[in-house]
Amino acid sequence: MNAVQESALRTGGRAAIWRRIIATREIPLLALIAVVVLVMSIASPYFFSASNFRAMAIGLVPTAIIAIGMTLLLVSGAFDLSVGSVLALTGTVVALLIVRGAPVVVAVPITALAGAAIGLVNGVLVTRLSVNPLVATLGTMSVARGLALVLTEGYSVSGLPPSFGFVGVASWFGIPIMVVIAIAMVVAADLALRHTRALRQLYYVGSNETAARLSGIRVDLVRIVAYVATSLLATLAGILLASRLMAGTPTAGSGLELQVLAAAVIGGASLRGGEGTVLGAFLGVVFVALINNAMTMLAVSIYWQMVVIGVVLAVAVALDMLVRRRQG
Repeated sequence: MNAVQESALRTGGRAAIWRRIIATREIPLLALIAVVVLVMSIASPYFFSASNFRAMAIGLVPTAIIAIGMTLLLVSGAFDLSVGSVLALTGTVVALLIVRGAPVVVAVPITALAGAAIGLVNGVLVTRLSVNPLVATLGTMSVARGLALVLTEGYSVSGLPPSFGFVGVASWFGIPIMVVIAIAMVVAADLALRHTRALRQLYYVGSNETAARLSGIRVDLVRIVAYVATSLLATLAGILLASRLMAGTPTAGSGLELQVLAAAVIGGASLRGGEGTVLGAFLGVVFVALINNAMTMLAVSIYWQMVVIGVVLAVAVALDMLVRRRQG
């Protein structure tokens, strides 16, 4: 082999490495997050502070937890638009139960059952009745939000005991317990999705549903379980939010489903299924939180923040489609 051939091989090897790095969505996203942090540290003297990062970390906990479930669904070729309303309803339900005398250890499991029931309804509608996920989850989104408002007549439920708010305010070595819970769940879910046989089935279902059925995978059951898990995660997020606010708020989580979807797609999940990681979705959540925080620091109107999130989601989906078209 001559020098020219050796040089070509080295160049080709380096090009292949760079292609793998770019194809791994988490690495470019980490770089993008670092750029945003650097730019904002220069643009605002208050951005790079412990208090700001602490507030931002606490604020992204519900989104991060729900993003785990949304990733599972997207990988399987489905999605859920009811998660924000489920968060509001379950946060309201647990607060109402406690205020009316139910012990916390009783109120939380009852609320979890209610959340699981919503996920079961979504799963059955999508799989057994073949209702489009968009239509099915839009319906449950409206029902859940409506129930939260009916139960409270639009008012927040306050007067919760200090014991319920412990998780919302407690810290562990200076780190809020809520943040520790979210990070632990992200790590565990990411490893499970990558390495466990049960969750790997989601990739097979999302990549080729027909082949998955022929190979013996119970496609409908896999999707139903994913919907139930997503609603349970939204329920946990609702309970944690109620604990932090010491109130059940029926208007909480408005627009949260779009933020979660945007974060998951930015992190590498595809609306066509078969792709995505929990770590990527979490990094997407961090990126979206940084954008929101940056606009707040720069005194940008909250209405423009909604516009930016919509644009980010549209661009992320468009890029995903372009990449898929080139790969195809």
